[in-house]
Amino acid sequence: MKLRVLGCSGGIGGNFRTTSLLLDHDVLIDAGTGLSDLSLAEMSMIDHIFITHSHLDHIACLPLLVDSVGFMREKPLLIHATAETIAILKKHIFNWEIWPDFSAIPNMHQPVMSYEEMRLGEAVVVGGRIITALPVNHVVPAVGFKIDSGATSLVFSGDTTTCDAFWQAVNSIQNLKYLIIETAFSDAERELAILSKHLCPSLLAEELAKLKLKPEIFVTHLKPGEVELTMKQIAERVKKFTPKILQNGQEFEF
Repeated sequence: MKLRVLGCSGGIGGNFRTTSLLLDHDVLIDAGTGLSDLSLAEMSMIDHIFITHSHLDHIACLPLLVDSVGFMREKPLLIHATAETIAILKKHIFNWEIWPDFSAIPNMHQPVMSYEEMRLGEAVVVGGRIITALPVNHVVPAVGFKIDSGATSLVFSGDTTTCDAFWQAVNSIQNLKYLIIETAFSDAERELAILSKHLCPSLLAEELAKLKLKPEIFVTHLKPGEVELTMKQIAERVKKFTPKILQNGQEFEF
């Protein structure tokens, strides 16, 4: 199983792309602007999209993807998300005002896309790959994901702040190999991180102290213009581990 990072930045500009991860060739984790670098043929091969939450940097290219390749496909594109996130997508995005409701196009019986509700802790099996929603703590309903190949696992936090339930779930994963976790702000913006329910280096250090396993750790969602400062602060504050910066184009095999 291979996971390719299409986008992992907290913003755009130049080479920065927002969150999107491609699992093998047919499963997408979030649909930020990184998705737009795929070719039309690559996009048409995606059958499943798992959404952590409804914020724009994680769904920006979802409406355009559906519109671009929907009619090239013989079966609906499946959108996996919690009931709360599905409700937000229906009300605020696919509502005929921002974008057409592709769950009813060309008709209700043969739609271009379809929603599949996920629940915390319930595994979704896609071609032998096991994807499970994990609890996180954000300003809108959100989840992280455990992606299990059967041999080893990768955890992607999505957007979160302090969350004991997340670490309880992570610490139970005996085959955990990789942890991708957000740090959206530098410590100069700690109050903003707390208000917006993100992490900063000092909060990340406090959270990683709860981790009992020893996976490789990669930091995502860094704000453009603060990348070097934030990673420097992480290196100074996190003593138990050595987190690395997540890079566009990076691949994980597990």
